[in-house]
Amino acid sequence: MAIRIKAMERLQKIGKHAGTYRYQMQPELYSTLSQEKVIREAALRSGVSQGVMQACWDAAGEVIKAWATEGHSVALPGLGNMRFGLSAQTVADVNDVKSSLIKTRRIIFTPAVEVKDELKATQVQITCYDRNGAVIRRVTSTDDATIDDGTGTSGDNNGNTGGNSGGNTGGDNGGGDGMQI
Repeated sequence: MAIRIKAMERLQKIGKHAGTYRYQMQPELYSTLSQEKVIREAALRSGVSQGVMQACWDAAGEVIKAWATEGHSVALPGLGNMRFGLSAQTVADVNDVKSSLIKTRRIIFTPAVEVKDELKATQVQITCYDRNGAVIRRVTSTDDATIDDGTGTSGDNNGNTGGNSGGNTGGDNGGGDGMQI
């Protein structure tokens, strides 16, 4: 099993490399697996019927939505934790606090250590394409497999530190006038 990446030679139109060709890496597009296929595979692996698995899946989804909207960080067994958050502008005066300060609502997922370890152990295969689309090189990963889980802690397994990490205790999102709750 490997993550497939393509490195495409592209003309840079902006930035410090404008006017030069550089290789840009991006994941090869994977198809989205349907819920039915996931249910079928989970039923097969667990030995329960698809109907039972579907009922459990539906119930878990309803519980996760209900608890997350009540402000809980909800455990997703085998995957990590999920919670809702937001990004909002800050104000100096309490009388200026209002819902229009909210810029975005977010779904925040903190992966389990086991999921991070699996990603770290997964090989990366890069296929390099020249500007005409011809394959010119293939590379297999030998990097240190640093994991960025979106908390800004690059490999910190707890994700609960707050501050700039945006962990489970809040903190700012590390940028400008934003605030993550």
